[in-house]
Amino acid sequence: MRLLNIQHFSLPIEDPLLKFLLELIIILSIPLLLNKIKVPHLLGLIIAGALVGPNGFHVLSRDSSIVVTGTTGLLYIMFLAGLEINMGDFKKNKWKSLVFSTYTFTIPFILGFAGGYYLLNFSMLTAILFASLFSSHTLIVYPMISNLGISRNPVVNITVGGTMITDVLSLMVLAVVVGMTQGDVNTAFWIRLSVSLLVFGLIVLLLFPIIGRWFFKNVEDKISQYIFVLVMIYFAALLAELAGVEAIIGAFFGGLALNKLIPQESSLMNRIEFVGNAIFIPFFLISVGMLIDFHMFVKSWETIGVAAVMLAASIGGKYLAAVMTRKTLRLSFDEARLIFGMSSASAAATLASVMVGYNIIISETAAGEPVRLLNESVLNGSILLILISCTVSSFISMASAERIAEAEKENTLSGESGEEENILLAINYEDTVEKMVNLGLLLKAHANKDRLFALNVINEDKHESSVKNAERILEDAVDMAAAADVELRPLTRHDNDVITGINNVLKEQKITDLIIALRNEKGFSPSFVYNLHNGYLQNDRVNLLIYHAVQPISTIKRYLVVMPANAEQEPGFFHALLRIWNIGRNSGARMSFYAGERTIRVLKRIAKKVNIEAEFNISNSWREARSVAGKLTQDEALILLMAKRGMYSYYREMRIIPDFLNQFVHNNNYLIIYPFSKVEGGILERRSVSNHRDFAEIGKIISRIFK
Repeated sequence: MRLLNIQHFSLPIEDPLLKFLLELIIILSIPLLLNKIKVPHLLGLIIAGALVGPNGFHVLSRDSSIVVTGTTGLLYIMFLAGLEINMGDFKKNKWKSLVFSTYTFTIPFILGFAGGYYLLNFSMLTAILFASLFSSHTLIVYPMISNLGISRNPVVNITVGGTMITDVLSLMVLAVVVGMTQGDVNTAFWIRLSVSLLVFGLIVLLLFPIIGRWFFKNVEDKISQYIFVLVMIYFAALLAELAGVEAIIGAFFGGLALNKLIPQESSLMNRIEFVGNAIFIPFFLISVGMLIDFHMFVKSWETIGVAAVMLAASIGGKYLAAVMTRKTLRLSFDEARLIFGMSSASAAATLASVMVGYNIIISETAAGEPVRLLNESVLNGSILLILISCTVSSFISMASAERIAEAEKENTLSGESGEEENILLAINYEDTVEKMVNLGLLLKAHANKDRLFALNVINEDKHESSVKNAERILEDAVDMAAAADVELRPLTRHDNDVITGINNVLKEQKITDLIIALRNEKGFSPSFVYNLHNGYLQNDRVNLLIYHAVQPISTIKRYLVVMPANAEQEPGFFHALLRIWNIGRNSGARMSFYAGERTIRVLKRIAKKVNIEAEFNISNSWREARSVAGKLTQDEALILLMAKRGMYSYYREMRIIPDFLNQFVHNNNYLIIYPFSKVEGGILERRSVSNHRDFAEIGKIISRIFK
């Protein structure tokens, strides 16, 4: 056995065990210490990196192990930004993102060029590259914004979209300037760059989703799924470098490509965020801190002068851009501050551009010393810019984000109503556990972390093995929900009749939604249809959902949503609609609604308040809707809104729907929803929509729910 000796404790530490232990201690202790004094811990990690790094006390070297994990952390930040962006919000706010990116690219660029060319006397090419350093920004505070629950706020989406545009533009400037210094900027250069970027975009945005959908369909192992995500991050980054842009752009586009395949409320998303926030992103922050050298600012006044120009151009330019964006888009003061805070951090693209410019030698002095495109003063100034800009970004972003998050909490539905959301999964078969849990995670409201129940009814006549099997099934369900950071409450019920046992639990736990799964090989069996009409549908105050799944719910591209005429008149219509809307928002799948003209008008009014990818089609009869439903293709699913006999929207053809589904839709996922028919006050009033329901108020309520 090898014993530790004095060499293991010499500085810098080389022993891998001690190195990793020290890094973990830093990652553990910094948040605990700084949270007490309200200082963002990412700033503490950067400072810690500076202290223990080669320019501080030299406890650790910035070797390949630090660089690799730090690079992964940087790619992780950009990947998460693309993965968590709401595509419905992004498409709705794309012009706003373009407005913001125009300001945040142009204003700092002009200030940087003026400072470099007129104050620092740089050459034209050097001044252009110098100016591009301030047009990009790094979403270094994005993990903290996400933890506050406002990652889907429109302002955050605008900033993320603007970041994508500005980073691409600034790195394009880098590519062009480097090409000009090498004398090969000609028609062939532009053609080569354009073609490579086009091929990169097509591969990542079109081929990656196909590969990902196939993988998630065929591989159920959770570890393999996470490793697959890492592979796609690095592969996208590599393709970006081959195309002539920085790896961070590839990681962002990789996140966009897998956006719809990894639902926000899923165990895989929770694993991705957990590992990134616990390991990779902190390592990136420590590695950035290791670049900081405080001694350089007392060695040369030129470095201080260059750093002052860089700070003024970057932070001042970003502030002016946020002010102009606020006035143009009519944002609130806190929203403008959040935009400024998120965009003011300079790290990734800035550091990449500086290092490239520093390594390009354009000539030599008479003494034989190299003349670089960006000199050592710019390199040193960029390190100070990273430290100060990340500090400003941390404090400004967190202060404004906390106020926005608090305002959103005050406006949520839960703050205005005593109604609760209690979802019950009736699980009796092992092969339906994962399917039902994943559906429950998509259906629930984002804030619902502990109102999900799983029930297994045990027949009193069955022996002990049935009890153990029920316990194992419920344990699996609990573990799957816990992987998504959701508490699922297991319930075991001993009863002679399954339906009676379920009905009793519905009353005891005040259940609002009951989910029952159909087994693939059975579908709607005669016994299930009998139990449906004589048991489950007897609960007038519970939303009943019947789920049939043949593929993972995350791999569904489009949902066909069919609603009967007069569906909007049912008391439970809007409650059922919330469930459908949650599926669209949490999965990112496109929703195609087919309903009567009156119902479509209601849906369009509400859709203005909620951002999902949706299209609306008028269907005047069940015959038309059935024709569309019978043509479902692979990776499409069906959602049917039903009604019980005697309700406004009931029609006789509903009796044959089980046979239709068994015959024509057995190879696709489908969800049948029976809205409740009675309510006891609350937001969903007893009167129907036809009795002058205030559509505008409904839209406001639903928009607050989805925040």
